[in-house]
Amino acid sequence: MASDSSKVWSVFSLVSALGAAALAKQGLDKTWRLATGKKPPENPADPDVELREAIAWAVASGVAVGMARMLAQRRAASYYARSTGHLPPELRKDHQKV
Repeated sequence: MASDSSKVWSVFSLVSALGAAALAKQGLDKTWRLATGKKPPENPADPDVELREAIAWAVASGVAVGMARMLAQRRAASYYARSTGHLPPELRKDHQKV
């Protein structure tokens, strides 16, 4: 049973994180256009992209996507706990990784 619960949580967590990351990226793209008047860099590693712009994009996108994924996973864990009566196996304090 714990294995099934773990698999359900893994899929649920992954889907919520990917969805949140995609939404964060869309929001960040729009915000970047409003703030700079330009499209976000497609590839910040491209030498034709100014270093300051590449760094700003990397920091902004890393923070936005990371926070969105974390918040989505927290909400997913809360929903999981309300639905099952306990936290997902990986988030329980008594869970030991083998």
